[in-house]
Amino acid sequence: MRIPFGTISVTKESRKLINEALDSVRLSSGRLVKEFETKFAALTGTREAVAVSTGTDADILALAVLHDFGARRGDEVIVPALSFVATGNAVVHAGFKPVFVDIERHTLNIDPKKIERVITKKTRAIMPVHLMGKPAEMDAINKIAKRHNLFVVEDAAEAHGAVYKGRNVGTLGDLAAYSTYIAHIITTIEGGIVTTDREDFAEVLRSLRSHGRACKCKVCVMNCGAASYCDKRFKYGAGSDIRFVFERIGYSCKMNELEAAVGIGSMTNYRKIIAKRHANLISMIEKFQKFSPWLYTIKEEKHERIGPHAFAIIRGEKAPFSRNELGLYLEKAGIDTRHLFSSMPTQCPGFAYLGHKLGDFPNAEYMGDNGLHIGVHQDLGASHVNYFIHTVEGFLREKGLAF
Repeated sequence: MRIPFGTISVTKESRKLINEALDSVRLSSGRLVKEFETKFAALTGTREAVAVSTGTDADILALAVLHDFGARRGDEVIVPALSFVATGNAVVHAGFKPVFVDIERHTLNIDPKKIERVITKKTRAIMPVHLMGKPAEMDAINKIAKRHNLFVVEDAAEAHGAVYKGRNVGTLGDLAAYSTYIAHIITTIEGGIVTTDREDFAEVLRSLRSHGRACKCKVCVMNCGAASYCDKRFKYGAGSDIRFVFERIGYSCKMNELEAAVGIGSMTNYRKIIAKRHANLISMIEKFQKFSPWLYTIKEEKHERIGPHAFAIIRGEKAPFSRNELGLYLEKAGIDTRHLFSSMPTQCPGFAYLGHKLGDFPNAEYMGDNGLHIGVHQDLGASHVNYFIHTVEGFLREKGLAF
């Protein structure tokens, strides 16, 4: 049996929309991107959603917005030490300095108790990551942010469908950045999207994704085919063409129509997909408990619903084997694995310039050395879960371990 990490299905609806877009020869951002944004906002429960070309771009633009609201280049953004490296990269690309905080081992998320000690006069935002789809402790984070007048930007890349105390992830801060990369639940193959309840944030986001130009209407009459003429186009200043007026430093990261078509189709069966993936995740969590103390995973608490992105496998401190030994065993058995990321400031050389050293972020570093994750996607079922558990049993027996 094989257990691939991820899956994707391009629905009949998506194929139809792709063909319509090809026939119309309208392939850049337009009507379908707007439809995808509208449906995504409705799904998460926010007023606005702005689609971009990658999840990393979603992180970057969600932070870059803050330059229009008092932030300055070189200011600081607090992020967890453990995440996919895109989180830290985005802070730098948005013009800020990443300030790292260690995580809690039992949640994989930023430790709220350690946040205030790194806040300075230059801190402008906290960017919690809902790693593996498990919601960060947003009540504590928001209280800290309010006390220090900071923005909160959720990195919700892996948290499609996650719920925290009755509220959807993506609605818990000032903005939230999602990935719609192929590995995620709602996918546009490549892509990302930023959600917010603030119209002024959304306007700036639409400018940022298109070089910082003054065009930032929610619906572009020219791009969406409603009209061939825009009555705002030549009314900026002394008759200047608004499309060549650039109000801020921007980026070039628009989503295209073909990607949006895939995304619209992937939302058709969203509820069924979430239910199937969540059932797989919970089954794995329950069956995995018997492997303690050699191996453990995160848990779903009563106040939350984990967005079922993947299943975390963490080597216990007393286990007489390495993470890589287990990973190789699983791979040879046909189970795709991925490392559980790294401590960005101390295990990713790109951040060496910040001067951190090994030992500064012990919990994140532990996960970087001892964590794996595997898929829980909708093409898997009870037989795959049982095969995975049976394979882990076999590995531990070979090591002479009781469980």
